[in-house]
Amino acid sequence: MNQQVVSIGLVNPKSPTNVGAVMRAAGCYRASAVFYTGARYSRAAKFNTDTKDVRSNITLAGVDCLLEHVPVGSKVVCVELVEGATSLPEFEHPDNAFYIFGPEDSSLDQQVVDRADAVVYIPTVGCMNLAATVNVVLYDRLAKSSLVVEGDELIRQSRDTNNKVKISALTTD
Repeated sequence: MNQQVVSIGLVNPKSPTNVGAVMRAAGCYRASAVFYTGARYSRAAKFNTDTKDVRSNITLAGVDCLLEHVPVGSKVVCVELVEGATSLPEFEHPDNAFYIFGPEDSSLDQQVVDRADAVVYIPTVGCMNLAATVNVVLYDRLAKSSLVVEGDELIRQSRDTNNKVKISALTTD
């Protein structure tokens, strides 16, 4: 299997709830690291919502500049409502990507957008919250990938321990 590097950059995330949900998405979609800037998350990090303890397997690090932490060989993909950006359904994800997401109550700096290899937006009416946006982008990446893993074994590995539901019989009309 081709090893791909997927990292996430968050610009001054507003809430620990969103960062916890981003970490959970990072684990579900096999991202290798999450970096964030700003002080808002650090002040509120004690209110952790990383219910799957993804931080034990995926780096979560506060940094001064996301662009200084782009993994070697990765393309910078900004995800933001920017005029002239590519619609996510039309976007072809690079094998190695560093996705940078803007804050919910502001925008990415022009210097970050200018450094991007691609700028993508999700064609919704209105804007989504940070964690939802990360989930949609990472799911889109997975759905378009040739590395999709499917089947009952994946379901058994992924579901909650309290979920033992099975399909008893399928009927066709």
